[in-house]
Amino acid sequence: MPERPPGSASATPSSLGDSLVSGWDTHDDVLPPSDWGRPKGPRRTATVWMFAVFISALTLGNAWLSDRLTSEAFLAWATIFTAISLQALPFLVFGVALSAALTAFVPPSFYQRVMPRSPAAGVPAAGLAGGLLPGCECASVPIAGSLIRRGIAPAVALTFLLAAPAINPVVMVATAVAFAGQPEMVAARFVASLGAAVVVGWFWVRFGKADWLRLPQRNHDPSVSKWVVFRDSMVHDLMHAGGYLVVGGIAAASLNVLVPREWLLTVAGMPVVSVLVLALLAILLSICSEADAFVAVSLTDFSPTAKLAFMVVGPMVDLKLIAMQAGTFGWGFVARFVPLCLVVALALSFLIGGLL
Repeated sequence: MPERPPGSASATPSSLGDSLVSGWDTHDDVLPPSDWGRPKGPRRTATVWMFAVFISALTLGNAWLSDRLTSEAFLAWATIFTAISLQALPFLVFGVALSAALTAFVPPSFYQRVMPRSPAAGVPAAGLAGGLLPGCECASVPIAGSLIRRGIAPAVALTFLLAAPAINPVVMVATAVAFAGQPEMVAARFVASLGAAVVVGWFWVRFGKADWLRLPQRNHDPSVSKWVVFRDSMVHDLMHAGGYLVVGGIAAASLNVLVPREWLLTVAGMPVVSVLVLALLAILLSICSEADAFVAVSLTDFSPTAKLAFMVVGPMVDLKLIAMQAGTFGWGFVARFVPLCLVVALALSFLIGGLL
């Protein structure tokens, strides 16, 4: 033990901690220097300057935008965006929760037991089953993959994939709320979406080939608790669908406020062009089917047929669906399936829109 320095309290008994650290006072050169681990030179104050620049930018932005944020155009944009988001959010959350419950608690073998063995007869049955069992686009792709992996005919599973997010009860109720007083729009959406799903399914029965479809991989670890699967599915779908809802609301509000009214009237006045424009918009926006009716109804300058095409094409063909289908079934499948769905959905939109 080293000797105590002069003037220390030698009468006080040494503690265990004192004995453990004794000797370090005579070896100061062993300890790291006081600035060890800190950046040297001018970089030491970089964070402070970045924070100062950020605060200055916020101050200048507030001074520059304070008058603009109270203008009539911005208030109109904010009102439209808020109305779309608040109206659609309850249906979105409810639909995602039901979809996650189906994914977690309903075994895929259940669908195999209730579906007819004949693919031709199973296609319309799968379409009607999609109308009874709620599910969004994010959930329909893995469910269809599970059905195919457990022996369901691909045409039947693909029909369910198209019908479930387009005509399930949550979507129909949301459409009725959005188009209040217009029951013909609800009926048109149901008939056109179901018809498109069945036609695509029958086409796949007749012309589809096994090598066009890559066998999907397992989606969930069978050892994981069903409640964990429910939680993960709901969080995943809600985050994705909620993000697309915000993007769709921003686009719809911007379209109503920023685009000159003359442009909208010009496009909306062309029957065929207006339908194609809104179909393209549905593909790009990729809005969840539980919320797309509220975006469609806000496009007041377009015809009912164009709004119908927006609601029929979106749940069957959009950017997020293309990516999910490619990851599950392969790009060879997407190259054949997506154009088929788009053509059939547009044809049924024109047909049903003209009749109803």
